Amino acid sequence: MAQPGASDVHIDRALTNMSLMFLQAPGSFVGMSVFPVVRVDKQTDKYFTFDRNDFYRDGMRRRAPATESAGGGYTQSTDSYGCDVWALHKDIPDQVRANTDAPLNPDRNATQYLTHQALIRNEIQWAADYFKTGVWGTSTTPSNLWSDYTSSDPIGDIRTGKRTVLANTGFEPNTLTLGYDVYIKLQDHPDVVDRYKYTSAQTITPQMLAALFEVERVLVCKAVKATNVENETSAYDFIEGKHALLTYSPPNPAIEVPSAGYTFLWTGISGGLGEAAAISRFRMEHLKADRVEIEMAWDNKLCSSALGYCLVSVVS
Repeated sequence: MAQPGASDVHIDRALTNMSLMFLQAPGSFVGMSVFPVVRVDKQTDKYFTFDRNDFYRDGMRRRAPATESAGGGYTQSTDSYGCDVWALHKDIPDQVRANTDAPLNPDRNATQYLTHQALIRNEIQWAADYFKTGVWGTSTTPSNLWSDYTSSDPIGDIRTGKRTVLANTGFEPNTLTLGYDVYIKLQDHPDVVDRYKYTSAQTITPQMLAALFEVERVLVCKAVKATNVENETSAYDFIEGKHALLTYSPPNPAIEVPSAGYTFLWTGISGGLGEAAAISRFRMEHLKADRVEIEMAWDNKLCSSALGYCLVSVVS
């Protein structure tokens, strides 16, 4: 006896209550977190600097009766920043818009895509500017890598780094930034686990590492990028390498305080809105499409190499 089949009674359509999109969590990116962000109105400008050595030399002298006191002074100069503009667009053709099924929203999806692209670009630039050898006052690889659980001494290596920065600047590093591979090795390192074995049954967290290493923050680099070009076999890896970076910086931009680095964000790019990113939509009539575009402008500025200590390739 003839009966309708499953395909006769149901026509496949897109679900309206779910879809899959890979957007990494904002907390995976550290590029805007390690150093204070300075929002600036102009794309280029200057700021004042003072010479550290002038303030740290001992200038006081004994004063004999009826004589003048010893004279002292300091030099000041300026440094500058220049924000590079980065941009990307996504076109939405009229035909695509008219034929789009729910729950897809081309404008929303384009905005999500472009914002995620901006985060990836900023993270890649941050790693290239700061998270490598040859940038900071000291860049070194431990004689025993931290993945060597028998011979390595990560606590001692961090203390050495903190002492080095403190001895050269008078400021103790308050931030430790870890590549993800470094972080997971530290979680299981016997020297670290041993400090908590009687007080906690938890997995070692960034907050626990911060307490152990006596820094205010431990930031873990979790951002991932595609390493292939378009139309090649997909491949992925962490943006940051297997490094550990100790730095000092204030919690916010401030007058007359030092910082290892600053991130200058040009808010003028948003057309008076004061935003770090400018997202606009405009008509491309000759393409019969709407264009969604993002622009961001920033400068990762190294302000004092002496306020940083980089442990390079600390795990295998």
